[in-house]
Amino acid sequence: MYCINTEKTIEETIKKSRFIGMVLPCESENAVSMTLKDLYKKHPNANHIAFAYRIKSPKGLICRFNDAGEPTGTAGKPIYQHLEGKQLINILAVVIRYFGGIKLGAGGLTRAYGNSASKAIEAAKINAYIEYTTVKLSLEYKQIQHLNYQLKKLGGEIIEQTFAEKVTLLIKIPEKNLEILQSLFTY
Repeated sequence: MYCINTEKTIEETIKKSRFIGMVLPCESENAVSMTLKDLYKKHPNANHIAFAYRIKSPKGLICRFNDAGEPTGTAGKPIYQHLEGKQLINILAVVIRYFGGIKLGAGGLTRAYGNSASKAIEAAKINAYIEYTTVKLSLEYKQIQHLNYQLKKLGGEIIEQTFAEKVTLLIKIPEKNLEILQSLFTY
């Protein structure tokens, strides 16, 4: 599986219609909803804002697409197929259409929406998806330097730390490296 870390936007004109293709990292359906609300505000005169998303949740993969008033299967589904084909997760792909007066037909719409999504995906930097987990550690002060060294090697980071008699830390680390960290530090 793969993901993107930054938003990318492309724009093209097809038979006088303006298509704006975007891909955005989103890690929850709530984030998708907020992003779409923002896009509706930014593009109040757009005729269609079609989208698709794939989000990894604790309950599994959440996949949705919406044609936004275009004929069924001509907008959301072609966008979604590009996300699925590239095995992308935690991503929202949106294609905004400003109608230019010339009808494209079902095939033309499917190509236009699919190509806009594909070009936005190609413009984005695609990375391997890394599953992270969080772990709480309680360490002696003298262990902190060694922990920082190990976290750099293991791709982890300190999210929260509390200083008292011992240092209590909340750490985010790639799931595949959790066992290594656990073997180095007892908690």
